Amino acid sequence: MAEGTMTREGTKIRVVLVDDQELLRTGFRMILDAQQDMEVVGEAADGISALELLAQVDADVVLMDVRMPALDGVEATRRLLGDGGASTLPGSHPKVLILTTFDLDEYAFAAIKAGASGFLLKDVPPTELLSAIRAVHSGDAVVAPSTTRRLLDRFAPMLPSTSAPAPPTLSVLTEREREVLGLVAQGLSNSEIAARLVLSEATVKTHVGRILMKLDLRDRVQAVVLAYETGLVRPGH
Repeated sequence: MAEGTMTREGTKIRVVLVDDQELLRTGFRMILDAQQDMEVVGEAADGISALELLAQVDADVVLMDVRMPALDGVEATRRLLGDGGASTLPGSHPKVLILTTFDLDEYAFAAIKAGASGFLLKDVPPTELLSAIRAVHSGDAVVAPSTTRRLLDRFAPMLPSTSAPAPPTLSVLTEREREVLGLVAQGLSNSEIAARLVLSEATVKTHVGRILMKLDLRDRVQAVVLAYETGLVRPGH
């Protein structure tokens, strides 16, 4: 397994593991500790212990299970990140990756709504686990927008429906930015959007960055959720 490089600041990505299965935590720790650019700074077996731990240690990324005793991962994520994604714990602003399985997609949906940056399958290959941690640490989305789209299509009844062509929430965006957001929500990558709109990939990346900034969103996953909630993209579109 190839080891990662150090972050730009020369520090390691600090990871906290939260899962009630000790064996799973041990396996993840072995994989992460073998990387030059990562270190596990703590472990917890339930949501309450996780919140207590995160009040004492600085973490960049939290791998959070959903089904745990005392406090589940969705509520722990909600308490950790609070409304708008700002951590309620002093000095700590970690990104949360939810650990789930395909048959528990509803938990992944709830966790994304609670502020998580994405989700991983519990049997994720080591290379994908490492890539996901590095991606979310750098500010990118962890799950592909296409995966989020399928997730939202499945649980669309939970979202308000509207046929408004330009929801008020998106009024701060230009017409081009709304067009780019719609394509992001359909699961297209920057390169695919560039080809569709006959733009350079760098221009698309700039548009996406402005969209996230104007709408106060952390990543593309939140952008997809917002596009569904506002009716810019409808289930099955």
